[in-house]
Formats: sequence, structure tokens, C-alpha cells
Amino acid sequence: MAKAPNLLYIQYDQQRYDCVSMSRRFGVKTPNLERIAGNGAFFENCYTPIPVCAPARQALFSGMRPESYGGLWNPHIVFPVCGMDKTMFSWTREVRDMGYNTAYIGCWEVDPKAAPSDYGFDRFISRAEINKYISDKYPDIKYTNGYFGEKNPVPLEDSFTHQVARRAIGYIEELSKSDKPWYIHLDSPEPHLPCRPSEPFSSMYDPDKIEPWGSMGETFEGKPYIQHQQLYSWRLEDLTWENCWKYTAALYRGIISQYDDAVGRILDALEKTGQIENTIIVYATDHGDMCGGHRLIDKHYNMYDDITHIPMAIRWDGHVKPMRVKSFTQSMLDIPATLCSMLGVNVPQGQFQGKDMSADLFAGVEFDGRETAVSTYNGQQFGLYCSRMICGERYKYIWNATDIDEFYDREIDPNELTNEISNPEYKDIIADYRLRLLDELTRCRDPLIGWTGEVQLREGRKL
Repeated sequence: MAKAPNLLYIQYDQQRYDCVSMSRRFGVKTPNLERIAGNGAFFENCYTPIPVCAPARQALFSGMRPESYGGLWNPHIVFPVCGMDKTMFSWTREVRDMGYNTAYIGCWEVDPKAAPSDYGFDRFISRAEINKYISDKYPDIKYTNGYFGEKNPVPLEDSFTHQVARRAIGYIEELSKSDKPWYIHLDSPEPHLPCRPSEPFSSMYDPDKIEPWGSMGETFEGKPYIQHQQLYSWRLEDLTWENCWKYTAALYRGIISQYDDAVGRILDALEKTGQIENTIIVYATDHGDMCGGHRLIDKHYNMYDDITHIPMAIRWDGHVKPMRVKSFTQSMLDIPATLCSMLGVNVPQGQFQGKDMSADLFAGVEFDGRETAVSTYNGQQFGLYCSRMICGERYKYIWNATDIDEFYDREIDPNELTNEISNPEYKDIIADYRLRLLDELTRCRDPLIGWTGEVQLREGRKL
């Protein structure tokens, strides 16, 4: 009887779709992610269900939209929130109970009241443990440029990315000797700001040769007030591409390529131990990063593609056919359903709100998925503010429950600079997208759909 497949889950944090080589956009070098995507399925139209760190991970572990159980924002920011807890179903726990050796390395942002062991991980190496190793070895290092990033004097081999890789390789080599399959989950904070790549990656990208984001001409005219306010909340109002963002963008690219180098070492270990053919490899990210796009930083109070459109790839040699998937997918919602099907995990009926893609991936045909994707946002940091987004190949509609809505025709405005919500030419399309959004939010038990939410979306009672 063939051994059950291993599972390697590689989680990036705040990775833009256009900043991996598979996107064919900005020339960011990620050859090792290409080893995953080129030998498996790469998803061109993948969207996060929610562009916030902890709720996105909760969606992955539960297979449900976080709003359906109260996972609205990061639990440690401003207002307490319940979110996912260990009494809920989690497929990761089921994998352990099937007899898998399990390990989690890096950031734990699923349930602050519980440990990874409560979710099925027998071994855990925390972010704090790795950071302590680095700070103990390099106690005199001081960083001075805050969220905008800087070159890291820590040598590459001792950097966080490569410490994660070293520990993962240790597990891979050890567990290769076991008769039991394994599931290793890697969650490194890169490229989450502040980006601090080590050499040679800190100087890999010349700021003067980096193409500015197409949205740098943002004026916020006709857009929700809160977006413009972010310039002042973050003290960004005087920053330009030349005096700031080109340097941050170069560091952002550098740390992405550095993490890719670490991933390459892990893939090499899989090949060296003869396990790569029997290992399902998933590369995904929680959401993107503004990184100066629309003159903004981080990820809050907007639903631009900078933070909602993300890269994702799944490789399983001999099973998942190499292909570029154009259908719209929902990352953290579709991954659980797909992996559970691949691994044979028993899931309660109706538990998952995503779709199982496995049959189409095995057949090498276009995923029979969606014409649109939906992302949600519930505010944090500077105050609460709820948005719900639905996008298709050409159009994007954003319902801002307490402010002006947004609508973008991305065929003529790919940088989402002009809000067409009041343009009568799009009236019927906007009405259709509002109803599509209402259907999805109702299906997933979104509490924002109360009497006013349904009135706004079904009847179009919005300014």
C-alpha cells in the first residue's frame, strides 16, 4: 500500500500578486516558487477572503469566512474580538488524528488563546524563539527606519527566513525516516513590513530602476474619505516615489527573493531525501501589501488589488497537472476543501464555504469555480469600517456600508484610480454585482447583512 502523501504548506505574509515571477509583471526573481508553480497549478485570479493577517489564517484553518463566527480583525489591535477558537472544527487537527507527524514553524496568528497543539501540531517552533536566537547572537543591532524598512546586518544564514528553512529541513530529514506521513506548516512573516533583507538580497534591486506603481497618481477624488485620511494617520502625506517608496519597494522585492532562496533550500531537501514526488506542496499568502501603491502603506481601509489579489500554487507530482488556472479562486476558503479531498480527511457536511478543486487539478482542466471572488474587511487600528468587495475579470464593486461605494472598470482603469460608482453607464452592471455580492454574503452568514445591508444591496439605496 502506497504511503499517504506528505503536506508542506508554505505561507507568505503580505505578498502581492504582481511581485512574484509567475505573475510576469515587475521582474521580481522567485525561481523557487517557479519550481512549485511550474510543476503544478498556479492561480492567476486568486483572491484572499479577507486582507487581514489573523482572520485570513483563521479562514484557512476553519474553511469558513471569519465573519460567520466573529473573526473580524486581528485580536491584538485596538478592540478585542473573539475569532476562531479550539472548540471549532479544524481540518489541521483531523490530519494529525489520521496519523500524520505534524509541525508548525513561525508566526502563530490563528487563536491567541490556544497553542498550535490545540490545532493538531505536535511540534512548534515559534516566531519568538527564532527572534530570540537572532537577538542573542546579534545583541547590538539597532533598526532605525521603522515600517519603511532597511538593509539587515544579520547574515543571510541567521536571518529569520533561513532559520525557518533550517528548522524545516531538520524536520524533513528526520521525518523521512518514519513510516508515517508528515504535515509541516511554515509561516514566516516576510514580506510583511518592515522589510529588512540581508545581503545579497538587500542590494539585489536598484531603487532607481524600479518601475513606479501605476497608482502613484492617486488623488482620492470621489473615493471614501477614510482612504485619504490614511495619509495623515500614517504620516505619509509628503512621501513620494522618489523620496520614499522606490526604496521601500526595492527592499520589499529583496525580502521576497530572500524568502524564495529559503524555499529553494527546502525543496532541495525534499529532493535529496526522495520525498518531493509524494509531497503536496502549497504556496499561499494571507493577502498583499500596498507598499506605496495608491500612496498608502500596509493593508487597511481599502480593497485594491494591491492587497486582495494574491499568488497561490499547488504542486503534487503525478497528480496535479501543470497549468495556469484562470478561474477565480478564494485561497483560504478553497484550499481547505481541496486539501481535505486530496488527503482523504472526513469533513462535516456543510463545514466548508469554499470549493474542492482537486478533480479539476488532477484532470488538468480549468477549475469549474467562480466568475467572481469576494473579499471582506471590518476595520481595525484607527477605528472600525466595514467593506465588502466583489470582482470579476473586468469589474470590481465595493460596498462600503457607511461611506460612498466604489466601482472600477479595470479594463480601462487597471490601476483602480477612477471611482465609477455614479456613472450611469454602469448602472445595470453595478446592480447585478450588488445582488451577486448579497447572495455570497447571505450564503456565508455575514452578519453585516441586516435589514440595512440588504436594503443597500438589493434596492441600491446608496449615494
